[in-house]
Amino acid sequence: MKENGQQLPGDHPPVRSGLAGVLLVNLGTPDAPEPGAVKRYLAEFLSDPRVVEIPQVLWQPILRGIILNTRPKKSAAAYAKVWTDRGSPLAAITADQAAGLKQRLGAMHGEGTRIDYAMRYGQPSIESRLLEMKEAGCDRILIAPLYPQYCAATTATVFDEVARVLGKMRWQPSLRFLAPYYDEPAYIDALAHDLSSQLGALEFEPEVLLLSFHGMPQRTLELGDPYHCHCMKTARLLGDRLAKPGLRIETTFQSRFGKAKWLEPATDATLEKEARGGTRKLAVAAPGFAADCVETLEELAIAGREQFTGAGGQDYAVLSCLNASDAGMEMLETLVARELSGWI
Repeated sequence: MKENGQQLPGDHPPVRSGLAGVLLVNLGTPDAPEPGAVKRYLAEFLSDPRVVEIPQVLWQPILRGIILNTRPKKSAAAYAKVWTDRGSPLAAITADQAAGLKQRLGAMHGEGTRIDYAMRYGQPSIESRLLEMKEAGCDRILIAPLYPQYCAATTATVFDEVARVLGKMRWQPSLRFLAPYYDEPAYIDALAHDLSSQLGALEFEPEVLLLSFHGMPQRTLELGDPYHCHCMKTARLLGDRLAKPGLRIETTFQSRFGKAKWLEPATDATLEKEARGGTRKLAVAAPGFAADCVETLEELAIAGREQFTGAGGQDYAVLSCLNASDAGMEMLETLVARELSGWI
């Protein structure tokens, strides 16, 4: 008897093994753009001690008593502005990235690799995908967090959840993790190629390109998290690679939450400052996001435009993330294929 190409004794019970798996992981999304779904999503997301580093005995009453009774309605309205026929943009794009990677790797390595995606919070969950991969015969799995810059609140939470799931398994697969790729040539080249193409297609020539990364509390930097350094290095390498002398590039941080001091300069404050300072033509890119989501499609593209033009700006554009573009998929294929070396 053969299972996945392996010769087994005739009386051996059926078993599936011999496959390699790749699990792309992004942050997550609610199931629908309505307050109930957003509340469930935020309850899971904001209960992670990696995300909110306040003792749970102090934080949970605030979360359950105030935030989950006020924020879901506002967030649901933001999601509703960008929701698509396929649901959440983040989930749809991540699914496309997994499908594109499957096609690319399948062309090179046949059917020996299973490619899928999961969300750290929400559905499809990491747990469900890992169990599906195990049942399908994947005894080697590459976990690929789609966070170019390492942060404990993002990358490390994937490690935490994978460890939690494996802690319940008797027969565990071998694991590899895709390292943060903030300074990988394949990543910088993909960004430079894609953003140059998008900038060239604009109907105006920007005076300023804002590179907006997701923000984190200032305290995370002081505690030793390398996220800020990774973002700044990505910005520096990308600026060098773009090589546009007439374009001023600024690095900012978006999505502030709560009263604590966050990484600066803040994107929203910078948009208003640039407009009031005389900048009339501005473009924004979000190189830390692997896929467009509510933070890019609503916070930057809609709210950001209102902030910039309301303060006197004129031409404004938000450039797309790498998503499932040719440049983005070539980068993913390069990084994943390298990490799978020796497995397929």
